[in-house]
Amino acid sequence: MSDGDGPVDDATPEPDDRGGSSDEAATPAETATAEPAVRAVTDGDDGAAEGGAATEPLDPAAVDVAELTGPEQSLESTVRLVWFLRAALAAVVLGAVAGALSVVLDGPAWVGAVVFTVLFLFGATRAHLRYESWSYRVRTDSLFLDRGVLTRVRTVVPYVRIQHVDASRGPVERAFGLATVVVYTAGSRGADVSIPGLTPDRADDLQDRLKRLAIAAEGEDAV
Repeated sequence: MSDGDGPVDDATPEPDDRGGSSDEAATPAETATAEPAVRAVTDGDDGAAEGGAATEPLDPAAVDVAELTGPEQSLESTVRLVWFLRAALAAVVLGAVAGALSVVLDGPAWVGAVVFTVLFLFGATRAHLRYESWSYRVRTDSLFLDRGVLTRVRTVVPYVRIQHVDASRGPVERAFGLATVVVYTAGSRGADVSIPGLTPDRADDLQDRLKRLAIAAEGEDAV
């Protein structure tokens, strides 16, 4: 009986009447027909197809680049709330520390409240401006990202340089129904480019589109 590890004979050969062993009974022809316990799989995502059936690799020529591109996109508004809460938490912690130090040093008790207010207003304003500044666009030949508050950062990621794309969800993102797409590129110092503040469906869709565009770009570059 076989279970993906090559043909296995359940029956154990008995020695013949002349005292021959089971090892001698096995012929070279039978040994040569044994299959290796490894089967090639061509699935592009997980390395193995479900149900035991291998899928065909994606043909770069079959990718419709125009269908996968689109206009400029912004982040989900929920991510702005997450950034607000992070700013508030940081303001509470630092305000409490400042207030405690002020009391210990015989200073005024209102120092902590002032520190909290200033830090929260700064963090909330920065979170709003950060959300408003964030955008990305899936172009024909590259992924374009535009973001930044004090310093504007515009990043162009050619599809031919993309190694792989991940869609991740941390504990806070899961609580708010968000996800982040991480694009790993070849030869970059940071090794990745992240797009936060997407819904899981948008993240999965963007991951699939970038994967297909990277495959198409690799095929064109090989030509």
